[in-house]
Amino acid sequence: MLSLPCFYFLVSHPSHSFLLDFLSAFAFSAALLFSLNLALPRLPSIRLFLARSFPIKLSQASSISRPPLPVFWSIGSRPKPEKRASSGCWVQVFSNGDVYEGELYKGKCSGSGVYYYYMSGRYEGDWVDGKYDGYGVETWARGSRYRGQYRQGLRHGFGVYRFYTGDVYAGEWANGQSHGCGVHTCEDGSRYVGEFKWGVKHGLGHYHFRNGDTYAGEYFADKMHGFGLYSFANGHRYEGAWHEGRRQGLGMYTFRNGETQAGHWQNGILDIPSTQNTTHPVSPVAVYHSKVLNAVQEARRAADKAYDVAKVDERVNRAVAAANRAANAARVAAVKAVQKQMHHNSNNNVPIPIV
Repeated sequence: MLSLPCFYFLVSHPSHSFLLDFLSAFAFSAALLFSLNLALPRLPSIRLFLARSFPIKLSQASSISRPPLPVFWSIGSRPKPEKRASSGCWVQVFSNGDVYEGELYKGKCSGSGVYYYYMSGRYEGDWVDGKYDGYGVETWARGSRYRGQYRQGLRHGFGVYRFYTGDVYAGEWANGQSHGCGVHTCEDGSRYVGEFKWGVKHGLGHYHFRNGDTYAGEYFADKMHGFGLYSFANGHRYEGAWHEGRRQGLGMYTFRNGETQAGHWQNGILDIPSTQNTTHPVSPVAVYHSKVLNAVQEARRAADKAYDVAKVDERVNRAVAAANRAANAARVAAVKAVQKQMHHNSNNNVPIPIV
């Protein structure tokens, strides 16, 4: 009899009914959250929605139990440039394929280093503010090589350039071109010793041709021009004026037997012979022999000056020795830079590319 009223009291009392509803709702919510937590690793969109909607950080439990996935860079992706020291020994790779290994200062090549040009050559030596400056050795893929001085990225001072064709120039340089005194030896055996201006023979000099002929005198724009003496291998010679590589003006041609032809020359041919007759009236275009002799004297003086052009062998040899030392120092700096880069990559778990 007592149980029925008690049961009726529990069912009918509104406070007890609310308590049962709350417990049922709590149990259902707990079960739902538990099942969602198991499904979250497979449903990132739901995970993101819940993380934004509720203050409870459900991701903490899974992050503790699961290690973070590694990041793989695909071909063509650009990782963020890492911040590192811009001075010391480093390796720089450029977008065009060039590579620099050596000393840097404030992000620029400075000190000693080696620069590899993609598929074309390399430079080993001194650097200042990102440019060749001092002594160095430059080598090209086709076989040419220069050893000597540089200034502001150009050959400047004394040095030796060996062309891939076999020619060699040893002497003074200015702004990347042969300029001053030097010696140009050709592959065929011919040789010029004298003055240069912006890459061509200009001034005083003497040339030994491969057939045995020689010329000593004045040059202009890479050609015999002015006064000079030309000696043929067969014993003949010409002394006098030249114009753009040809006998032109007053001069005298002497055969090996002593006979002479003197007068005015045009395009290598004697067109007005000289005359020694001064007592009788002569043609207005006549050429007096005395004037020819004056031209001959001018040619001989020019030839003597050409053989006295300052020798540069000793200064070139000193420059080459200094360039070799600078190249060796650059190679040492390059090795240090590569070793430092490998150590840096290994500490940062960066794979080292195979070259």
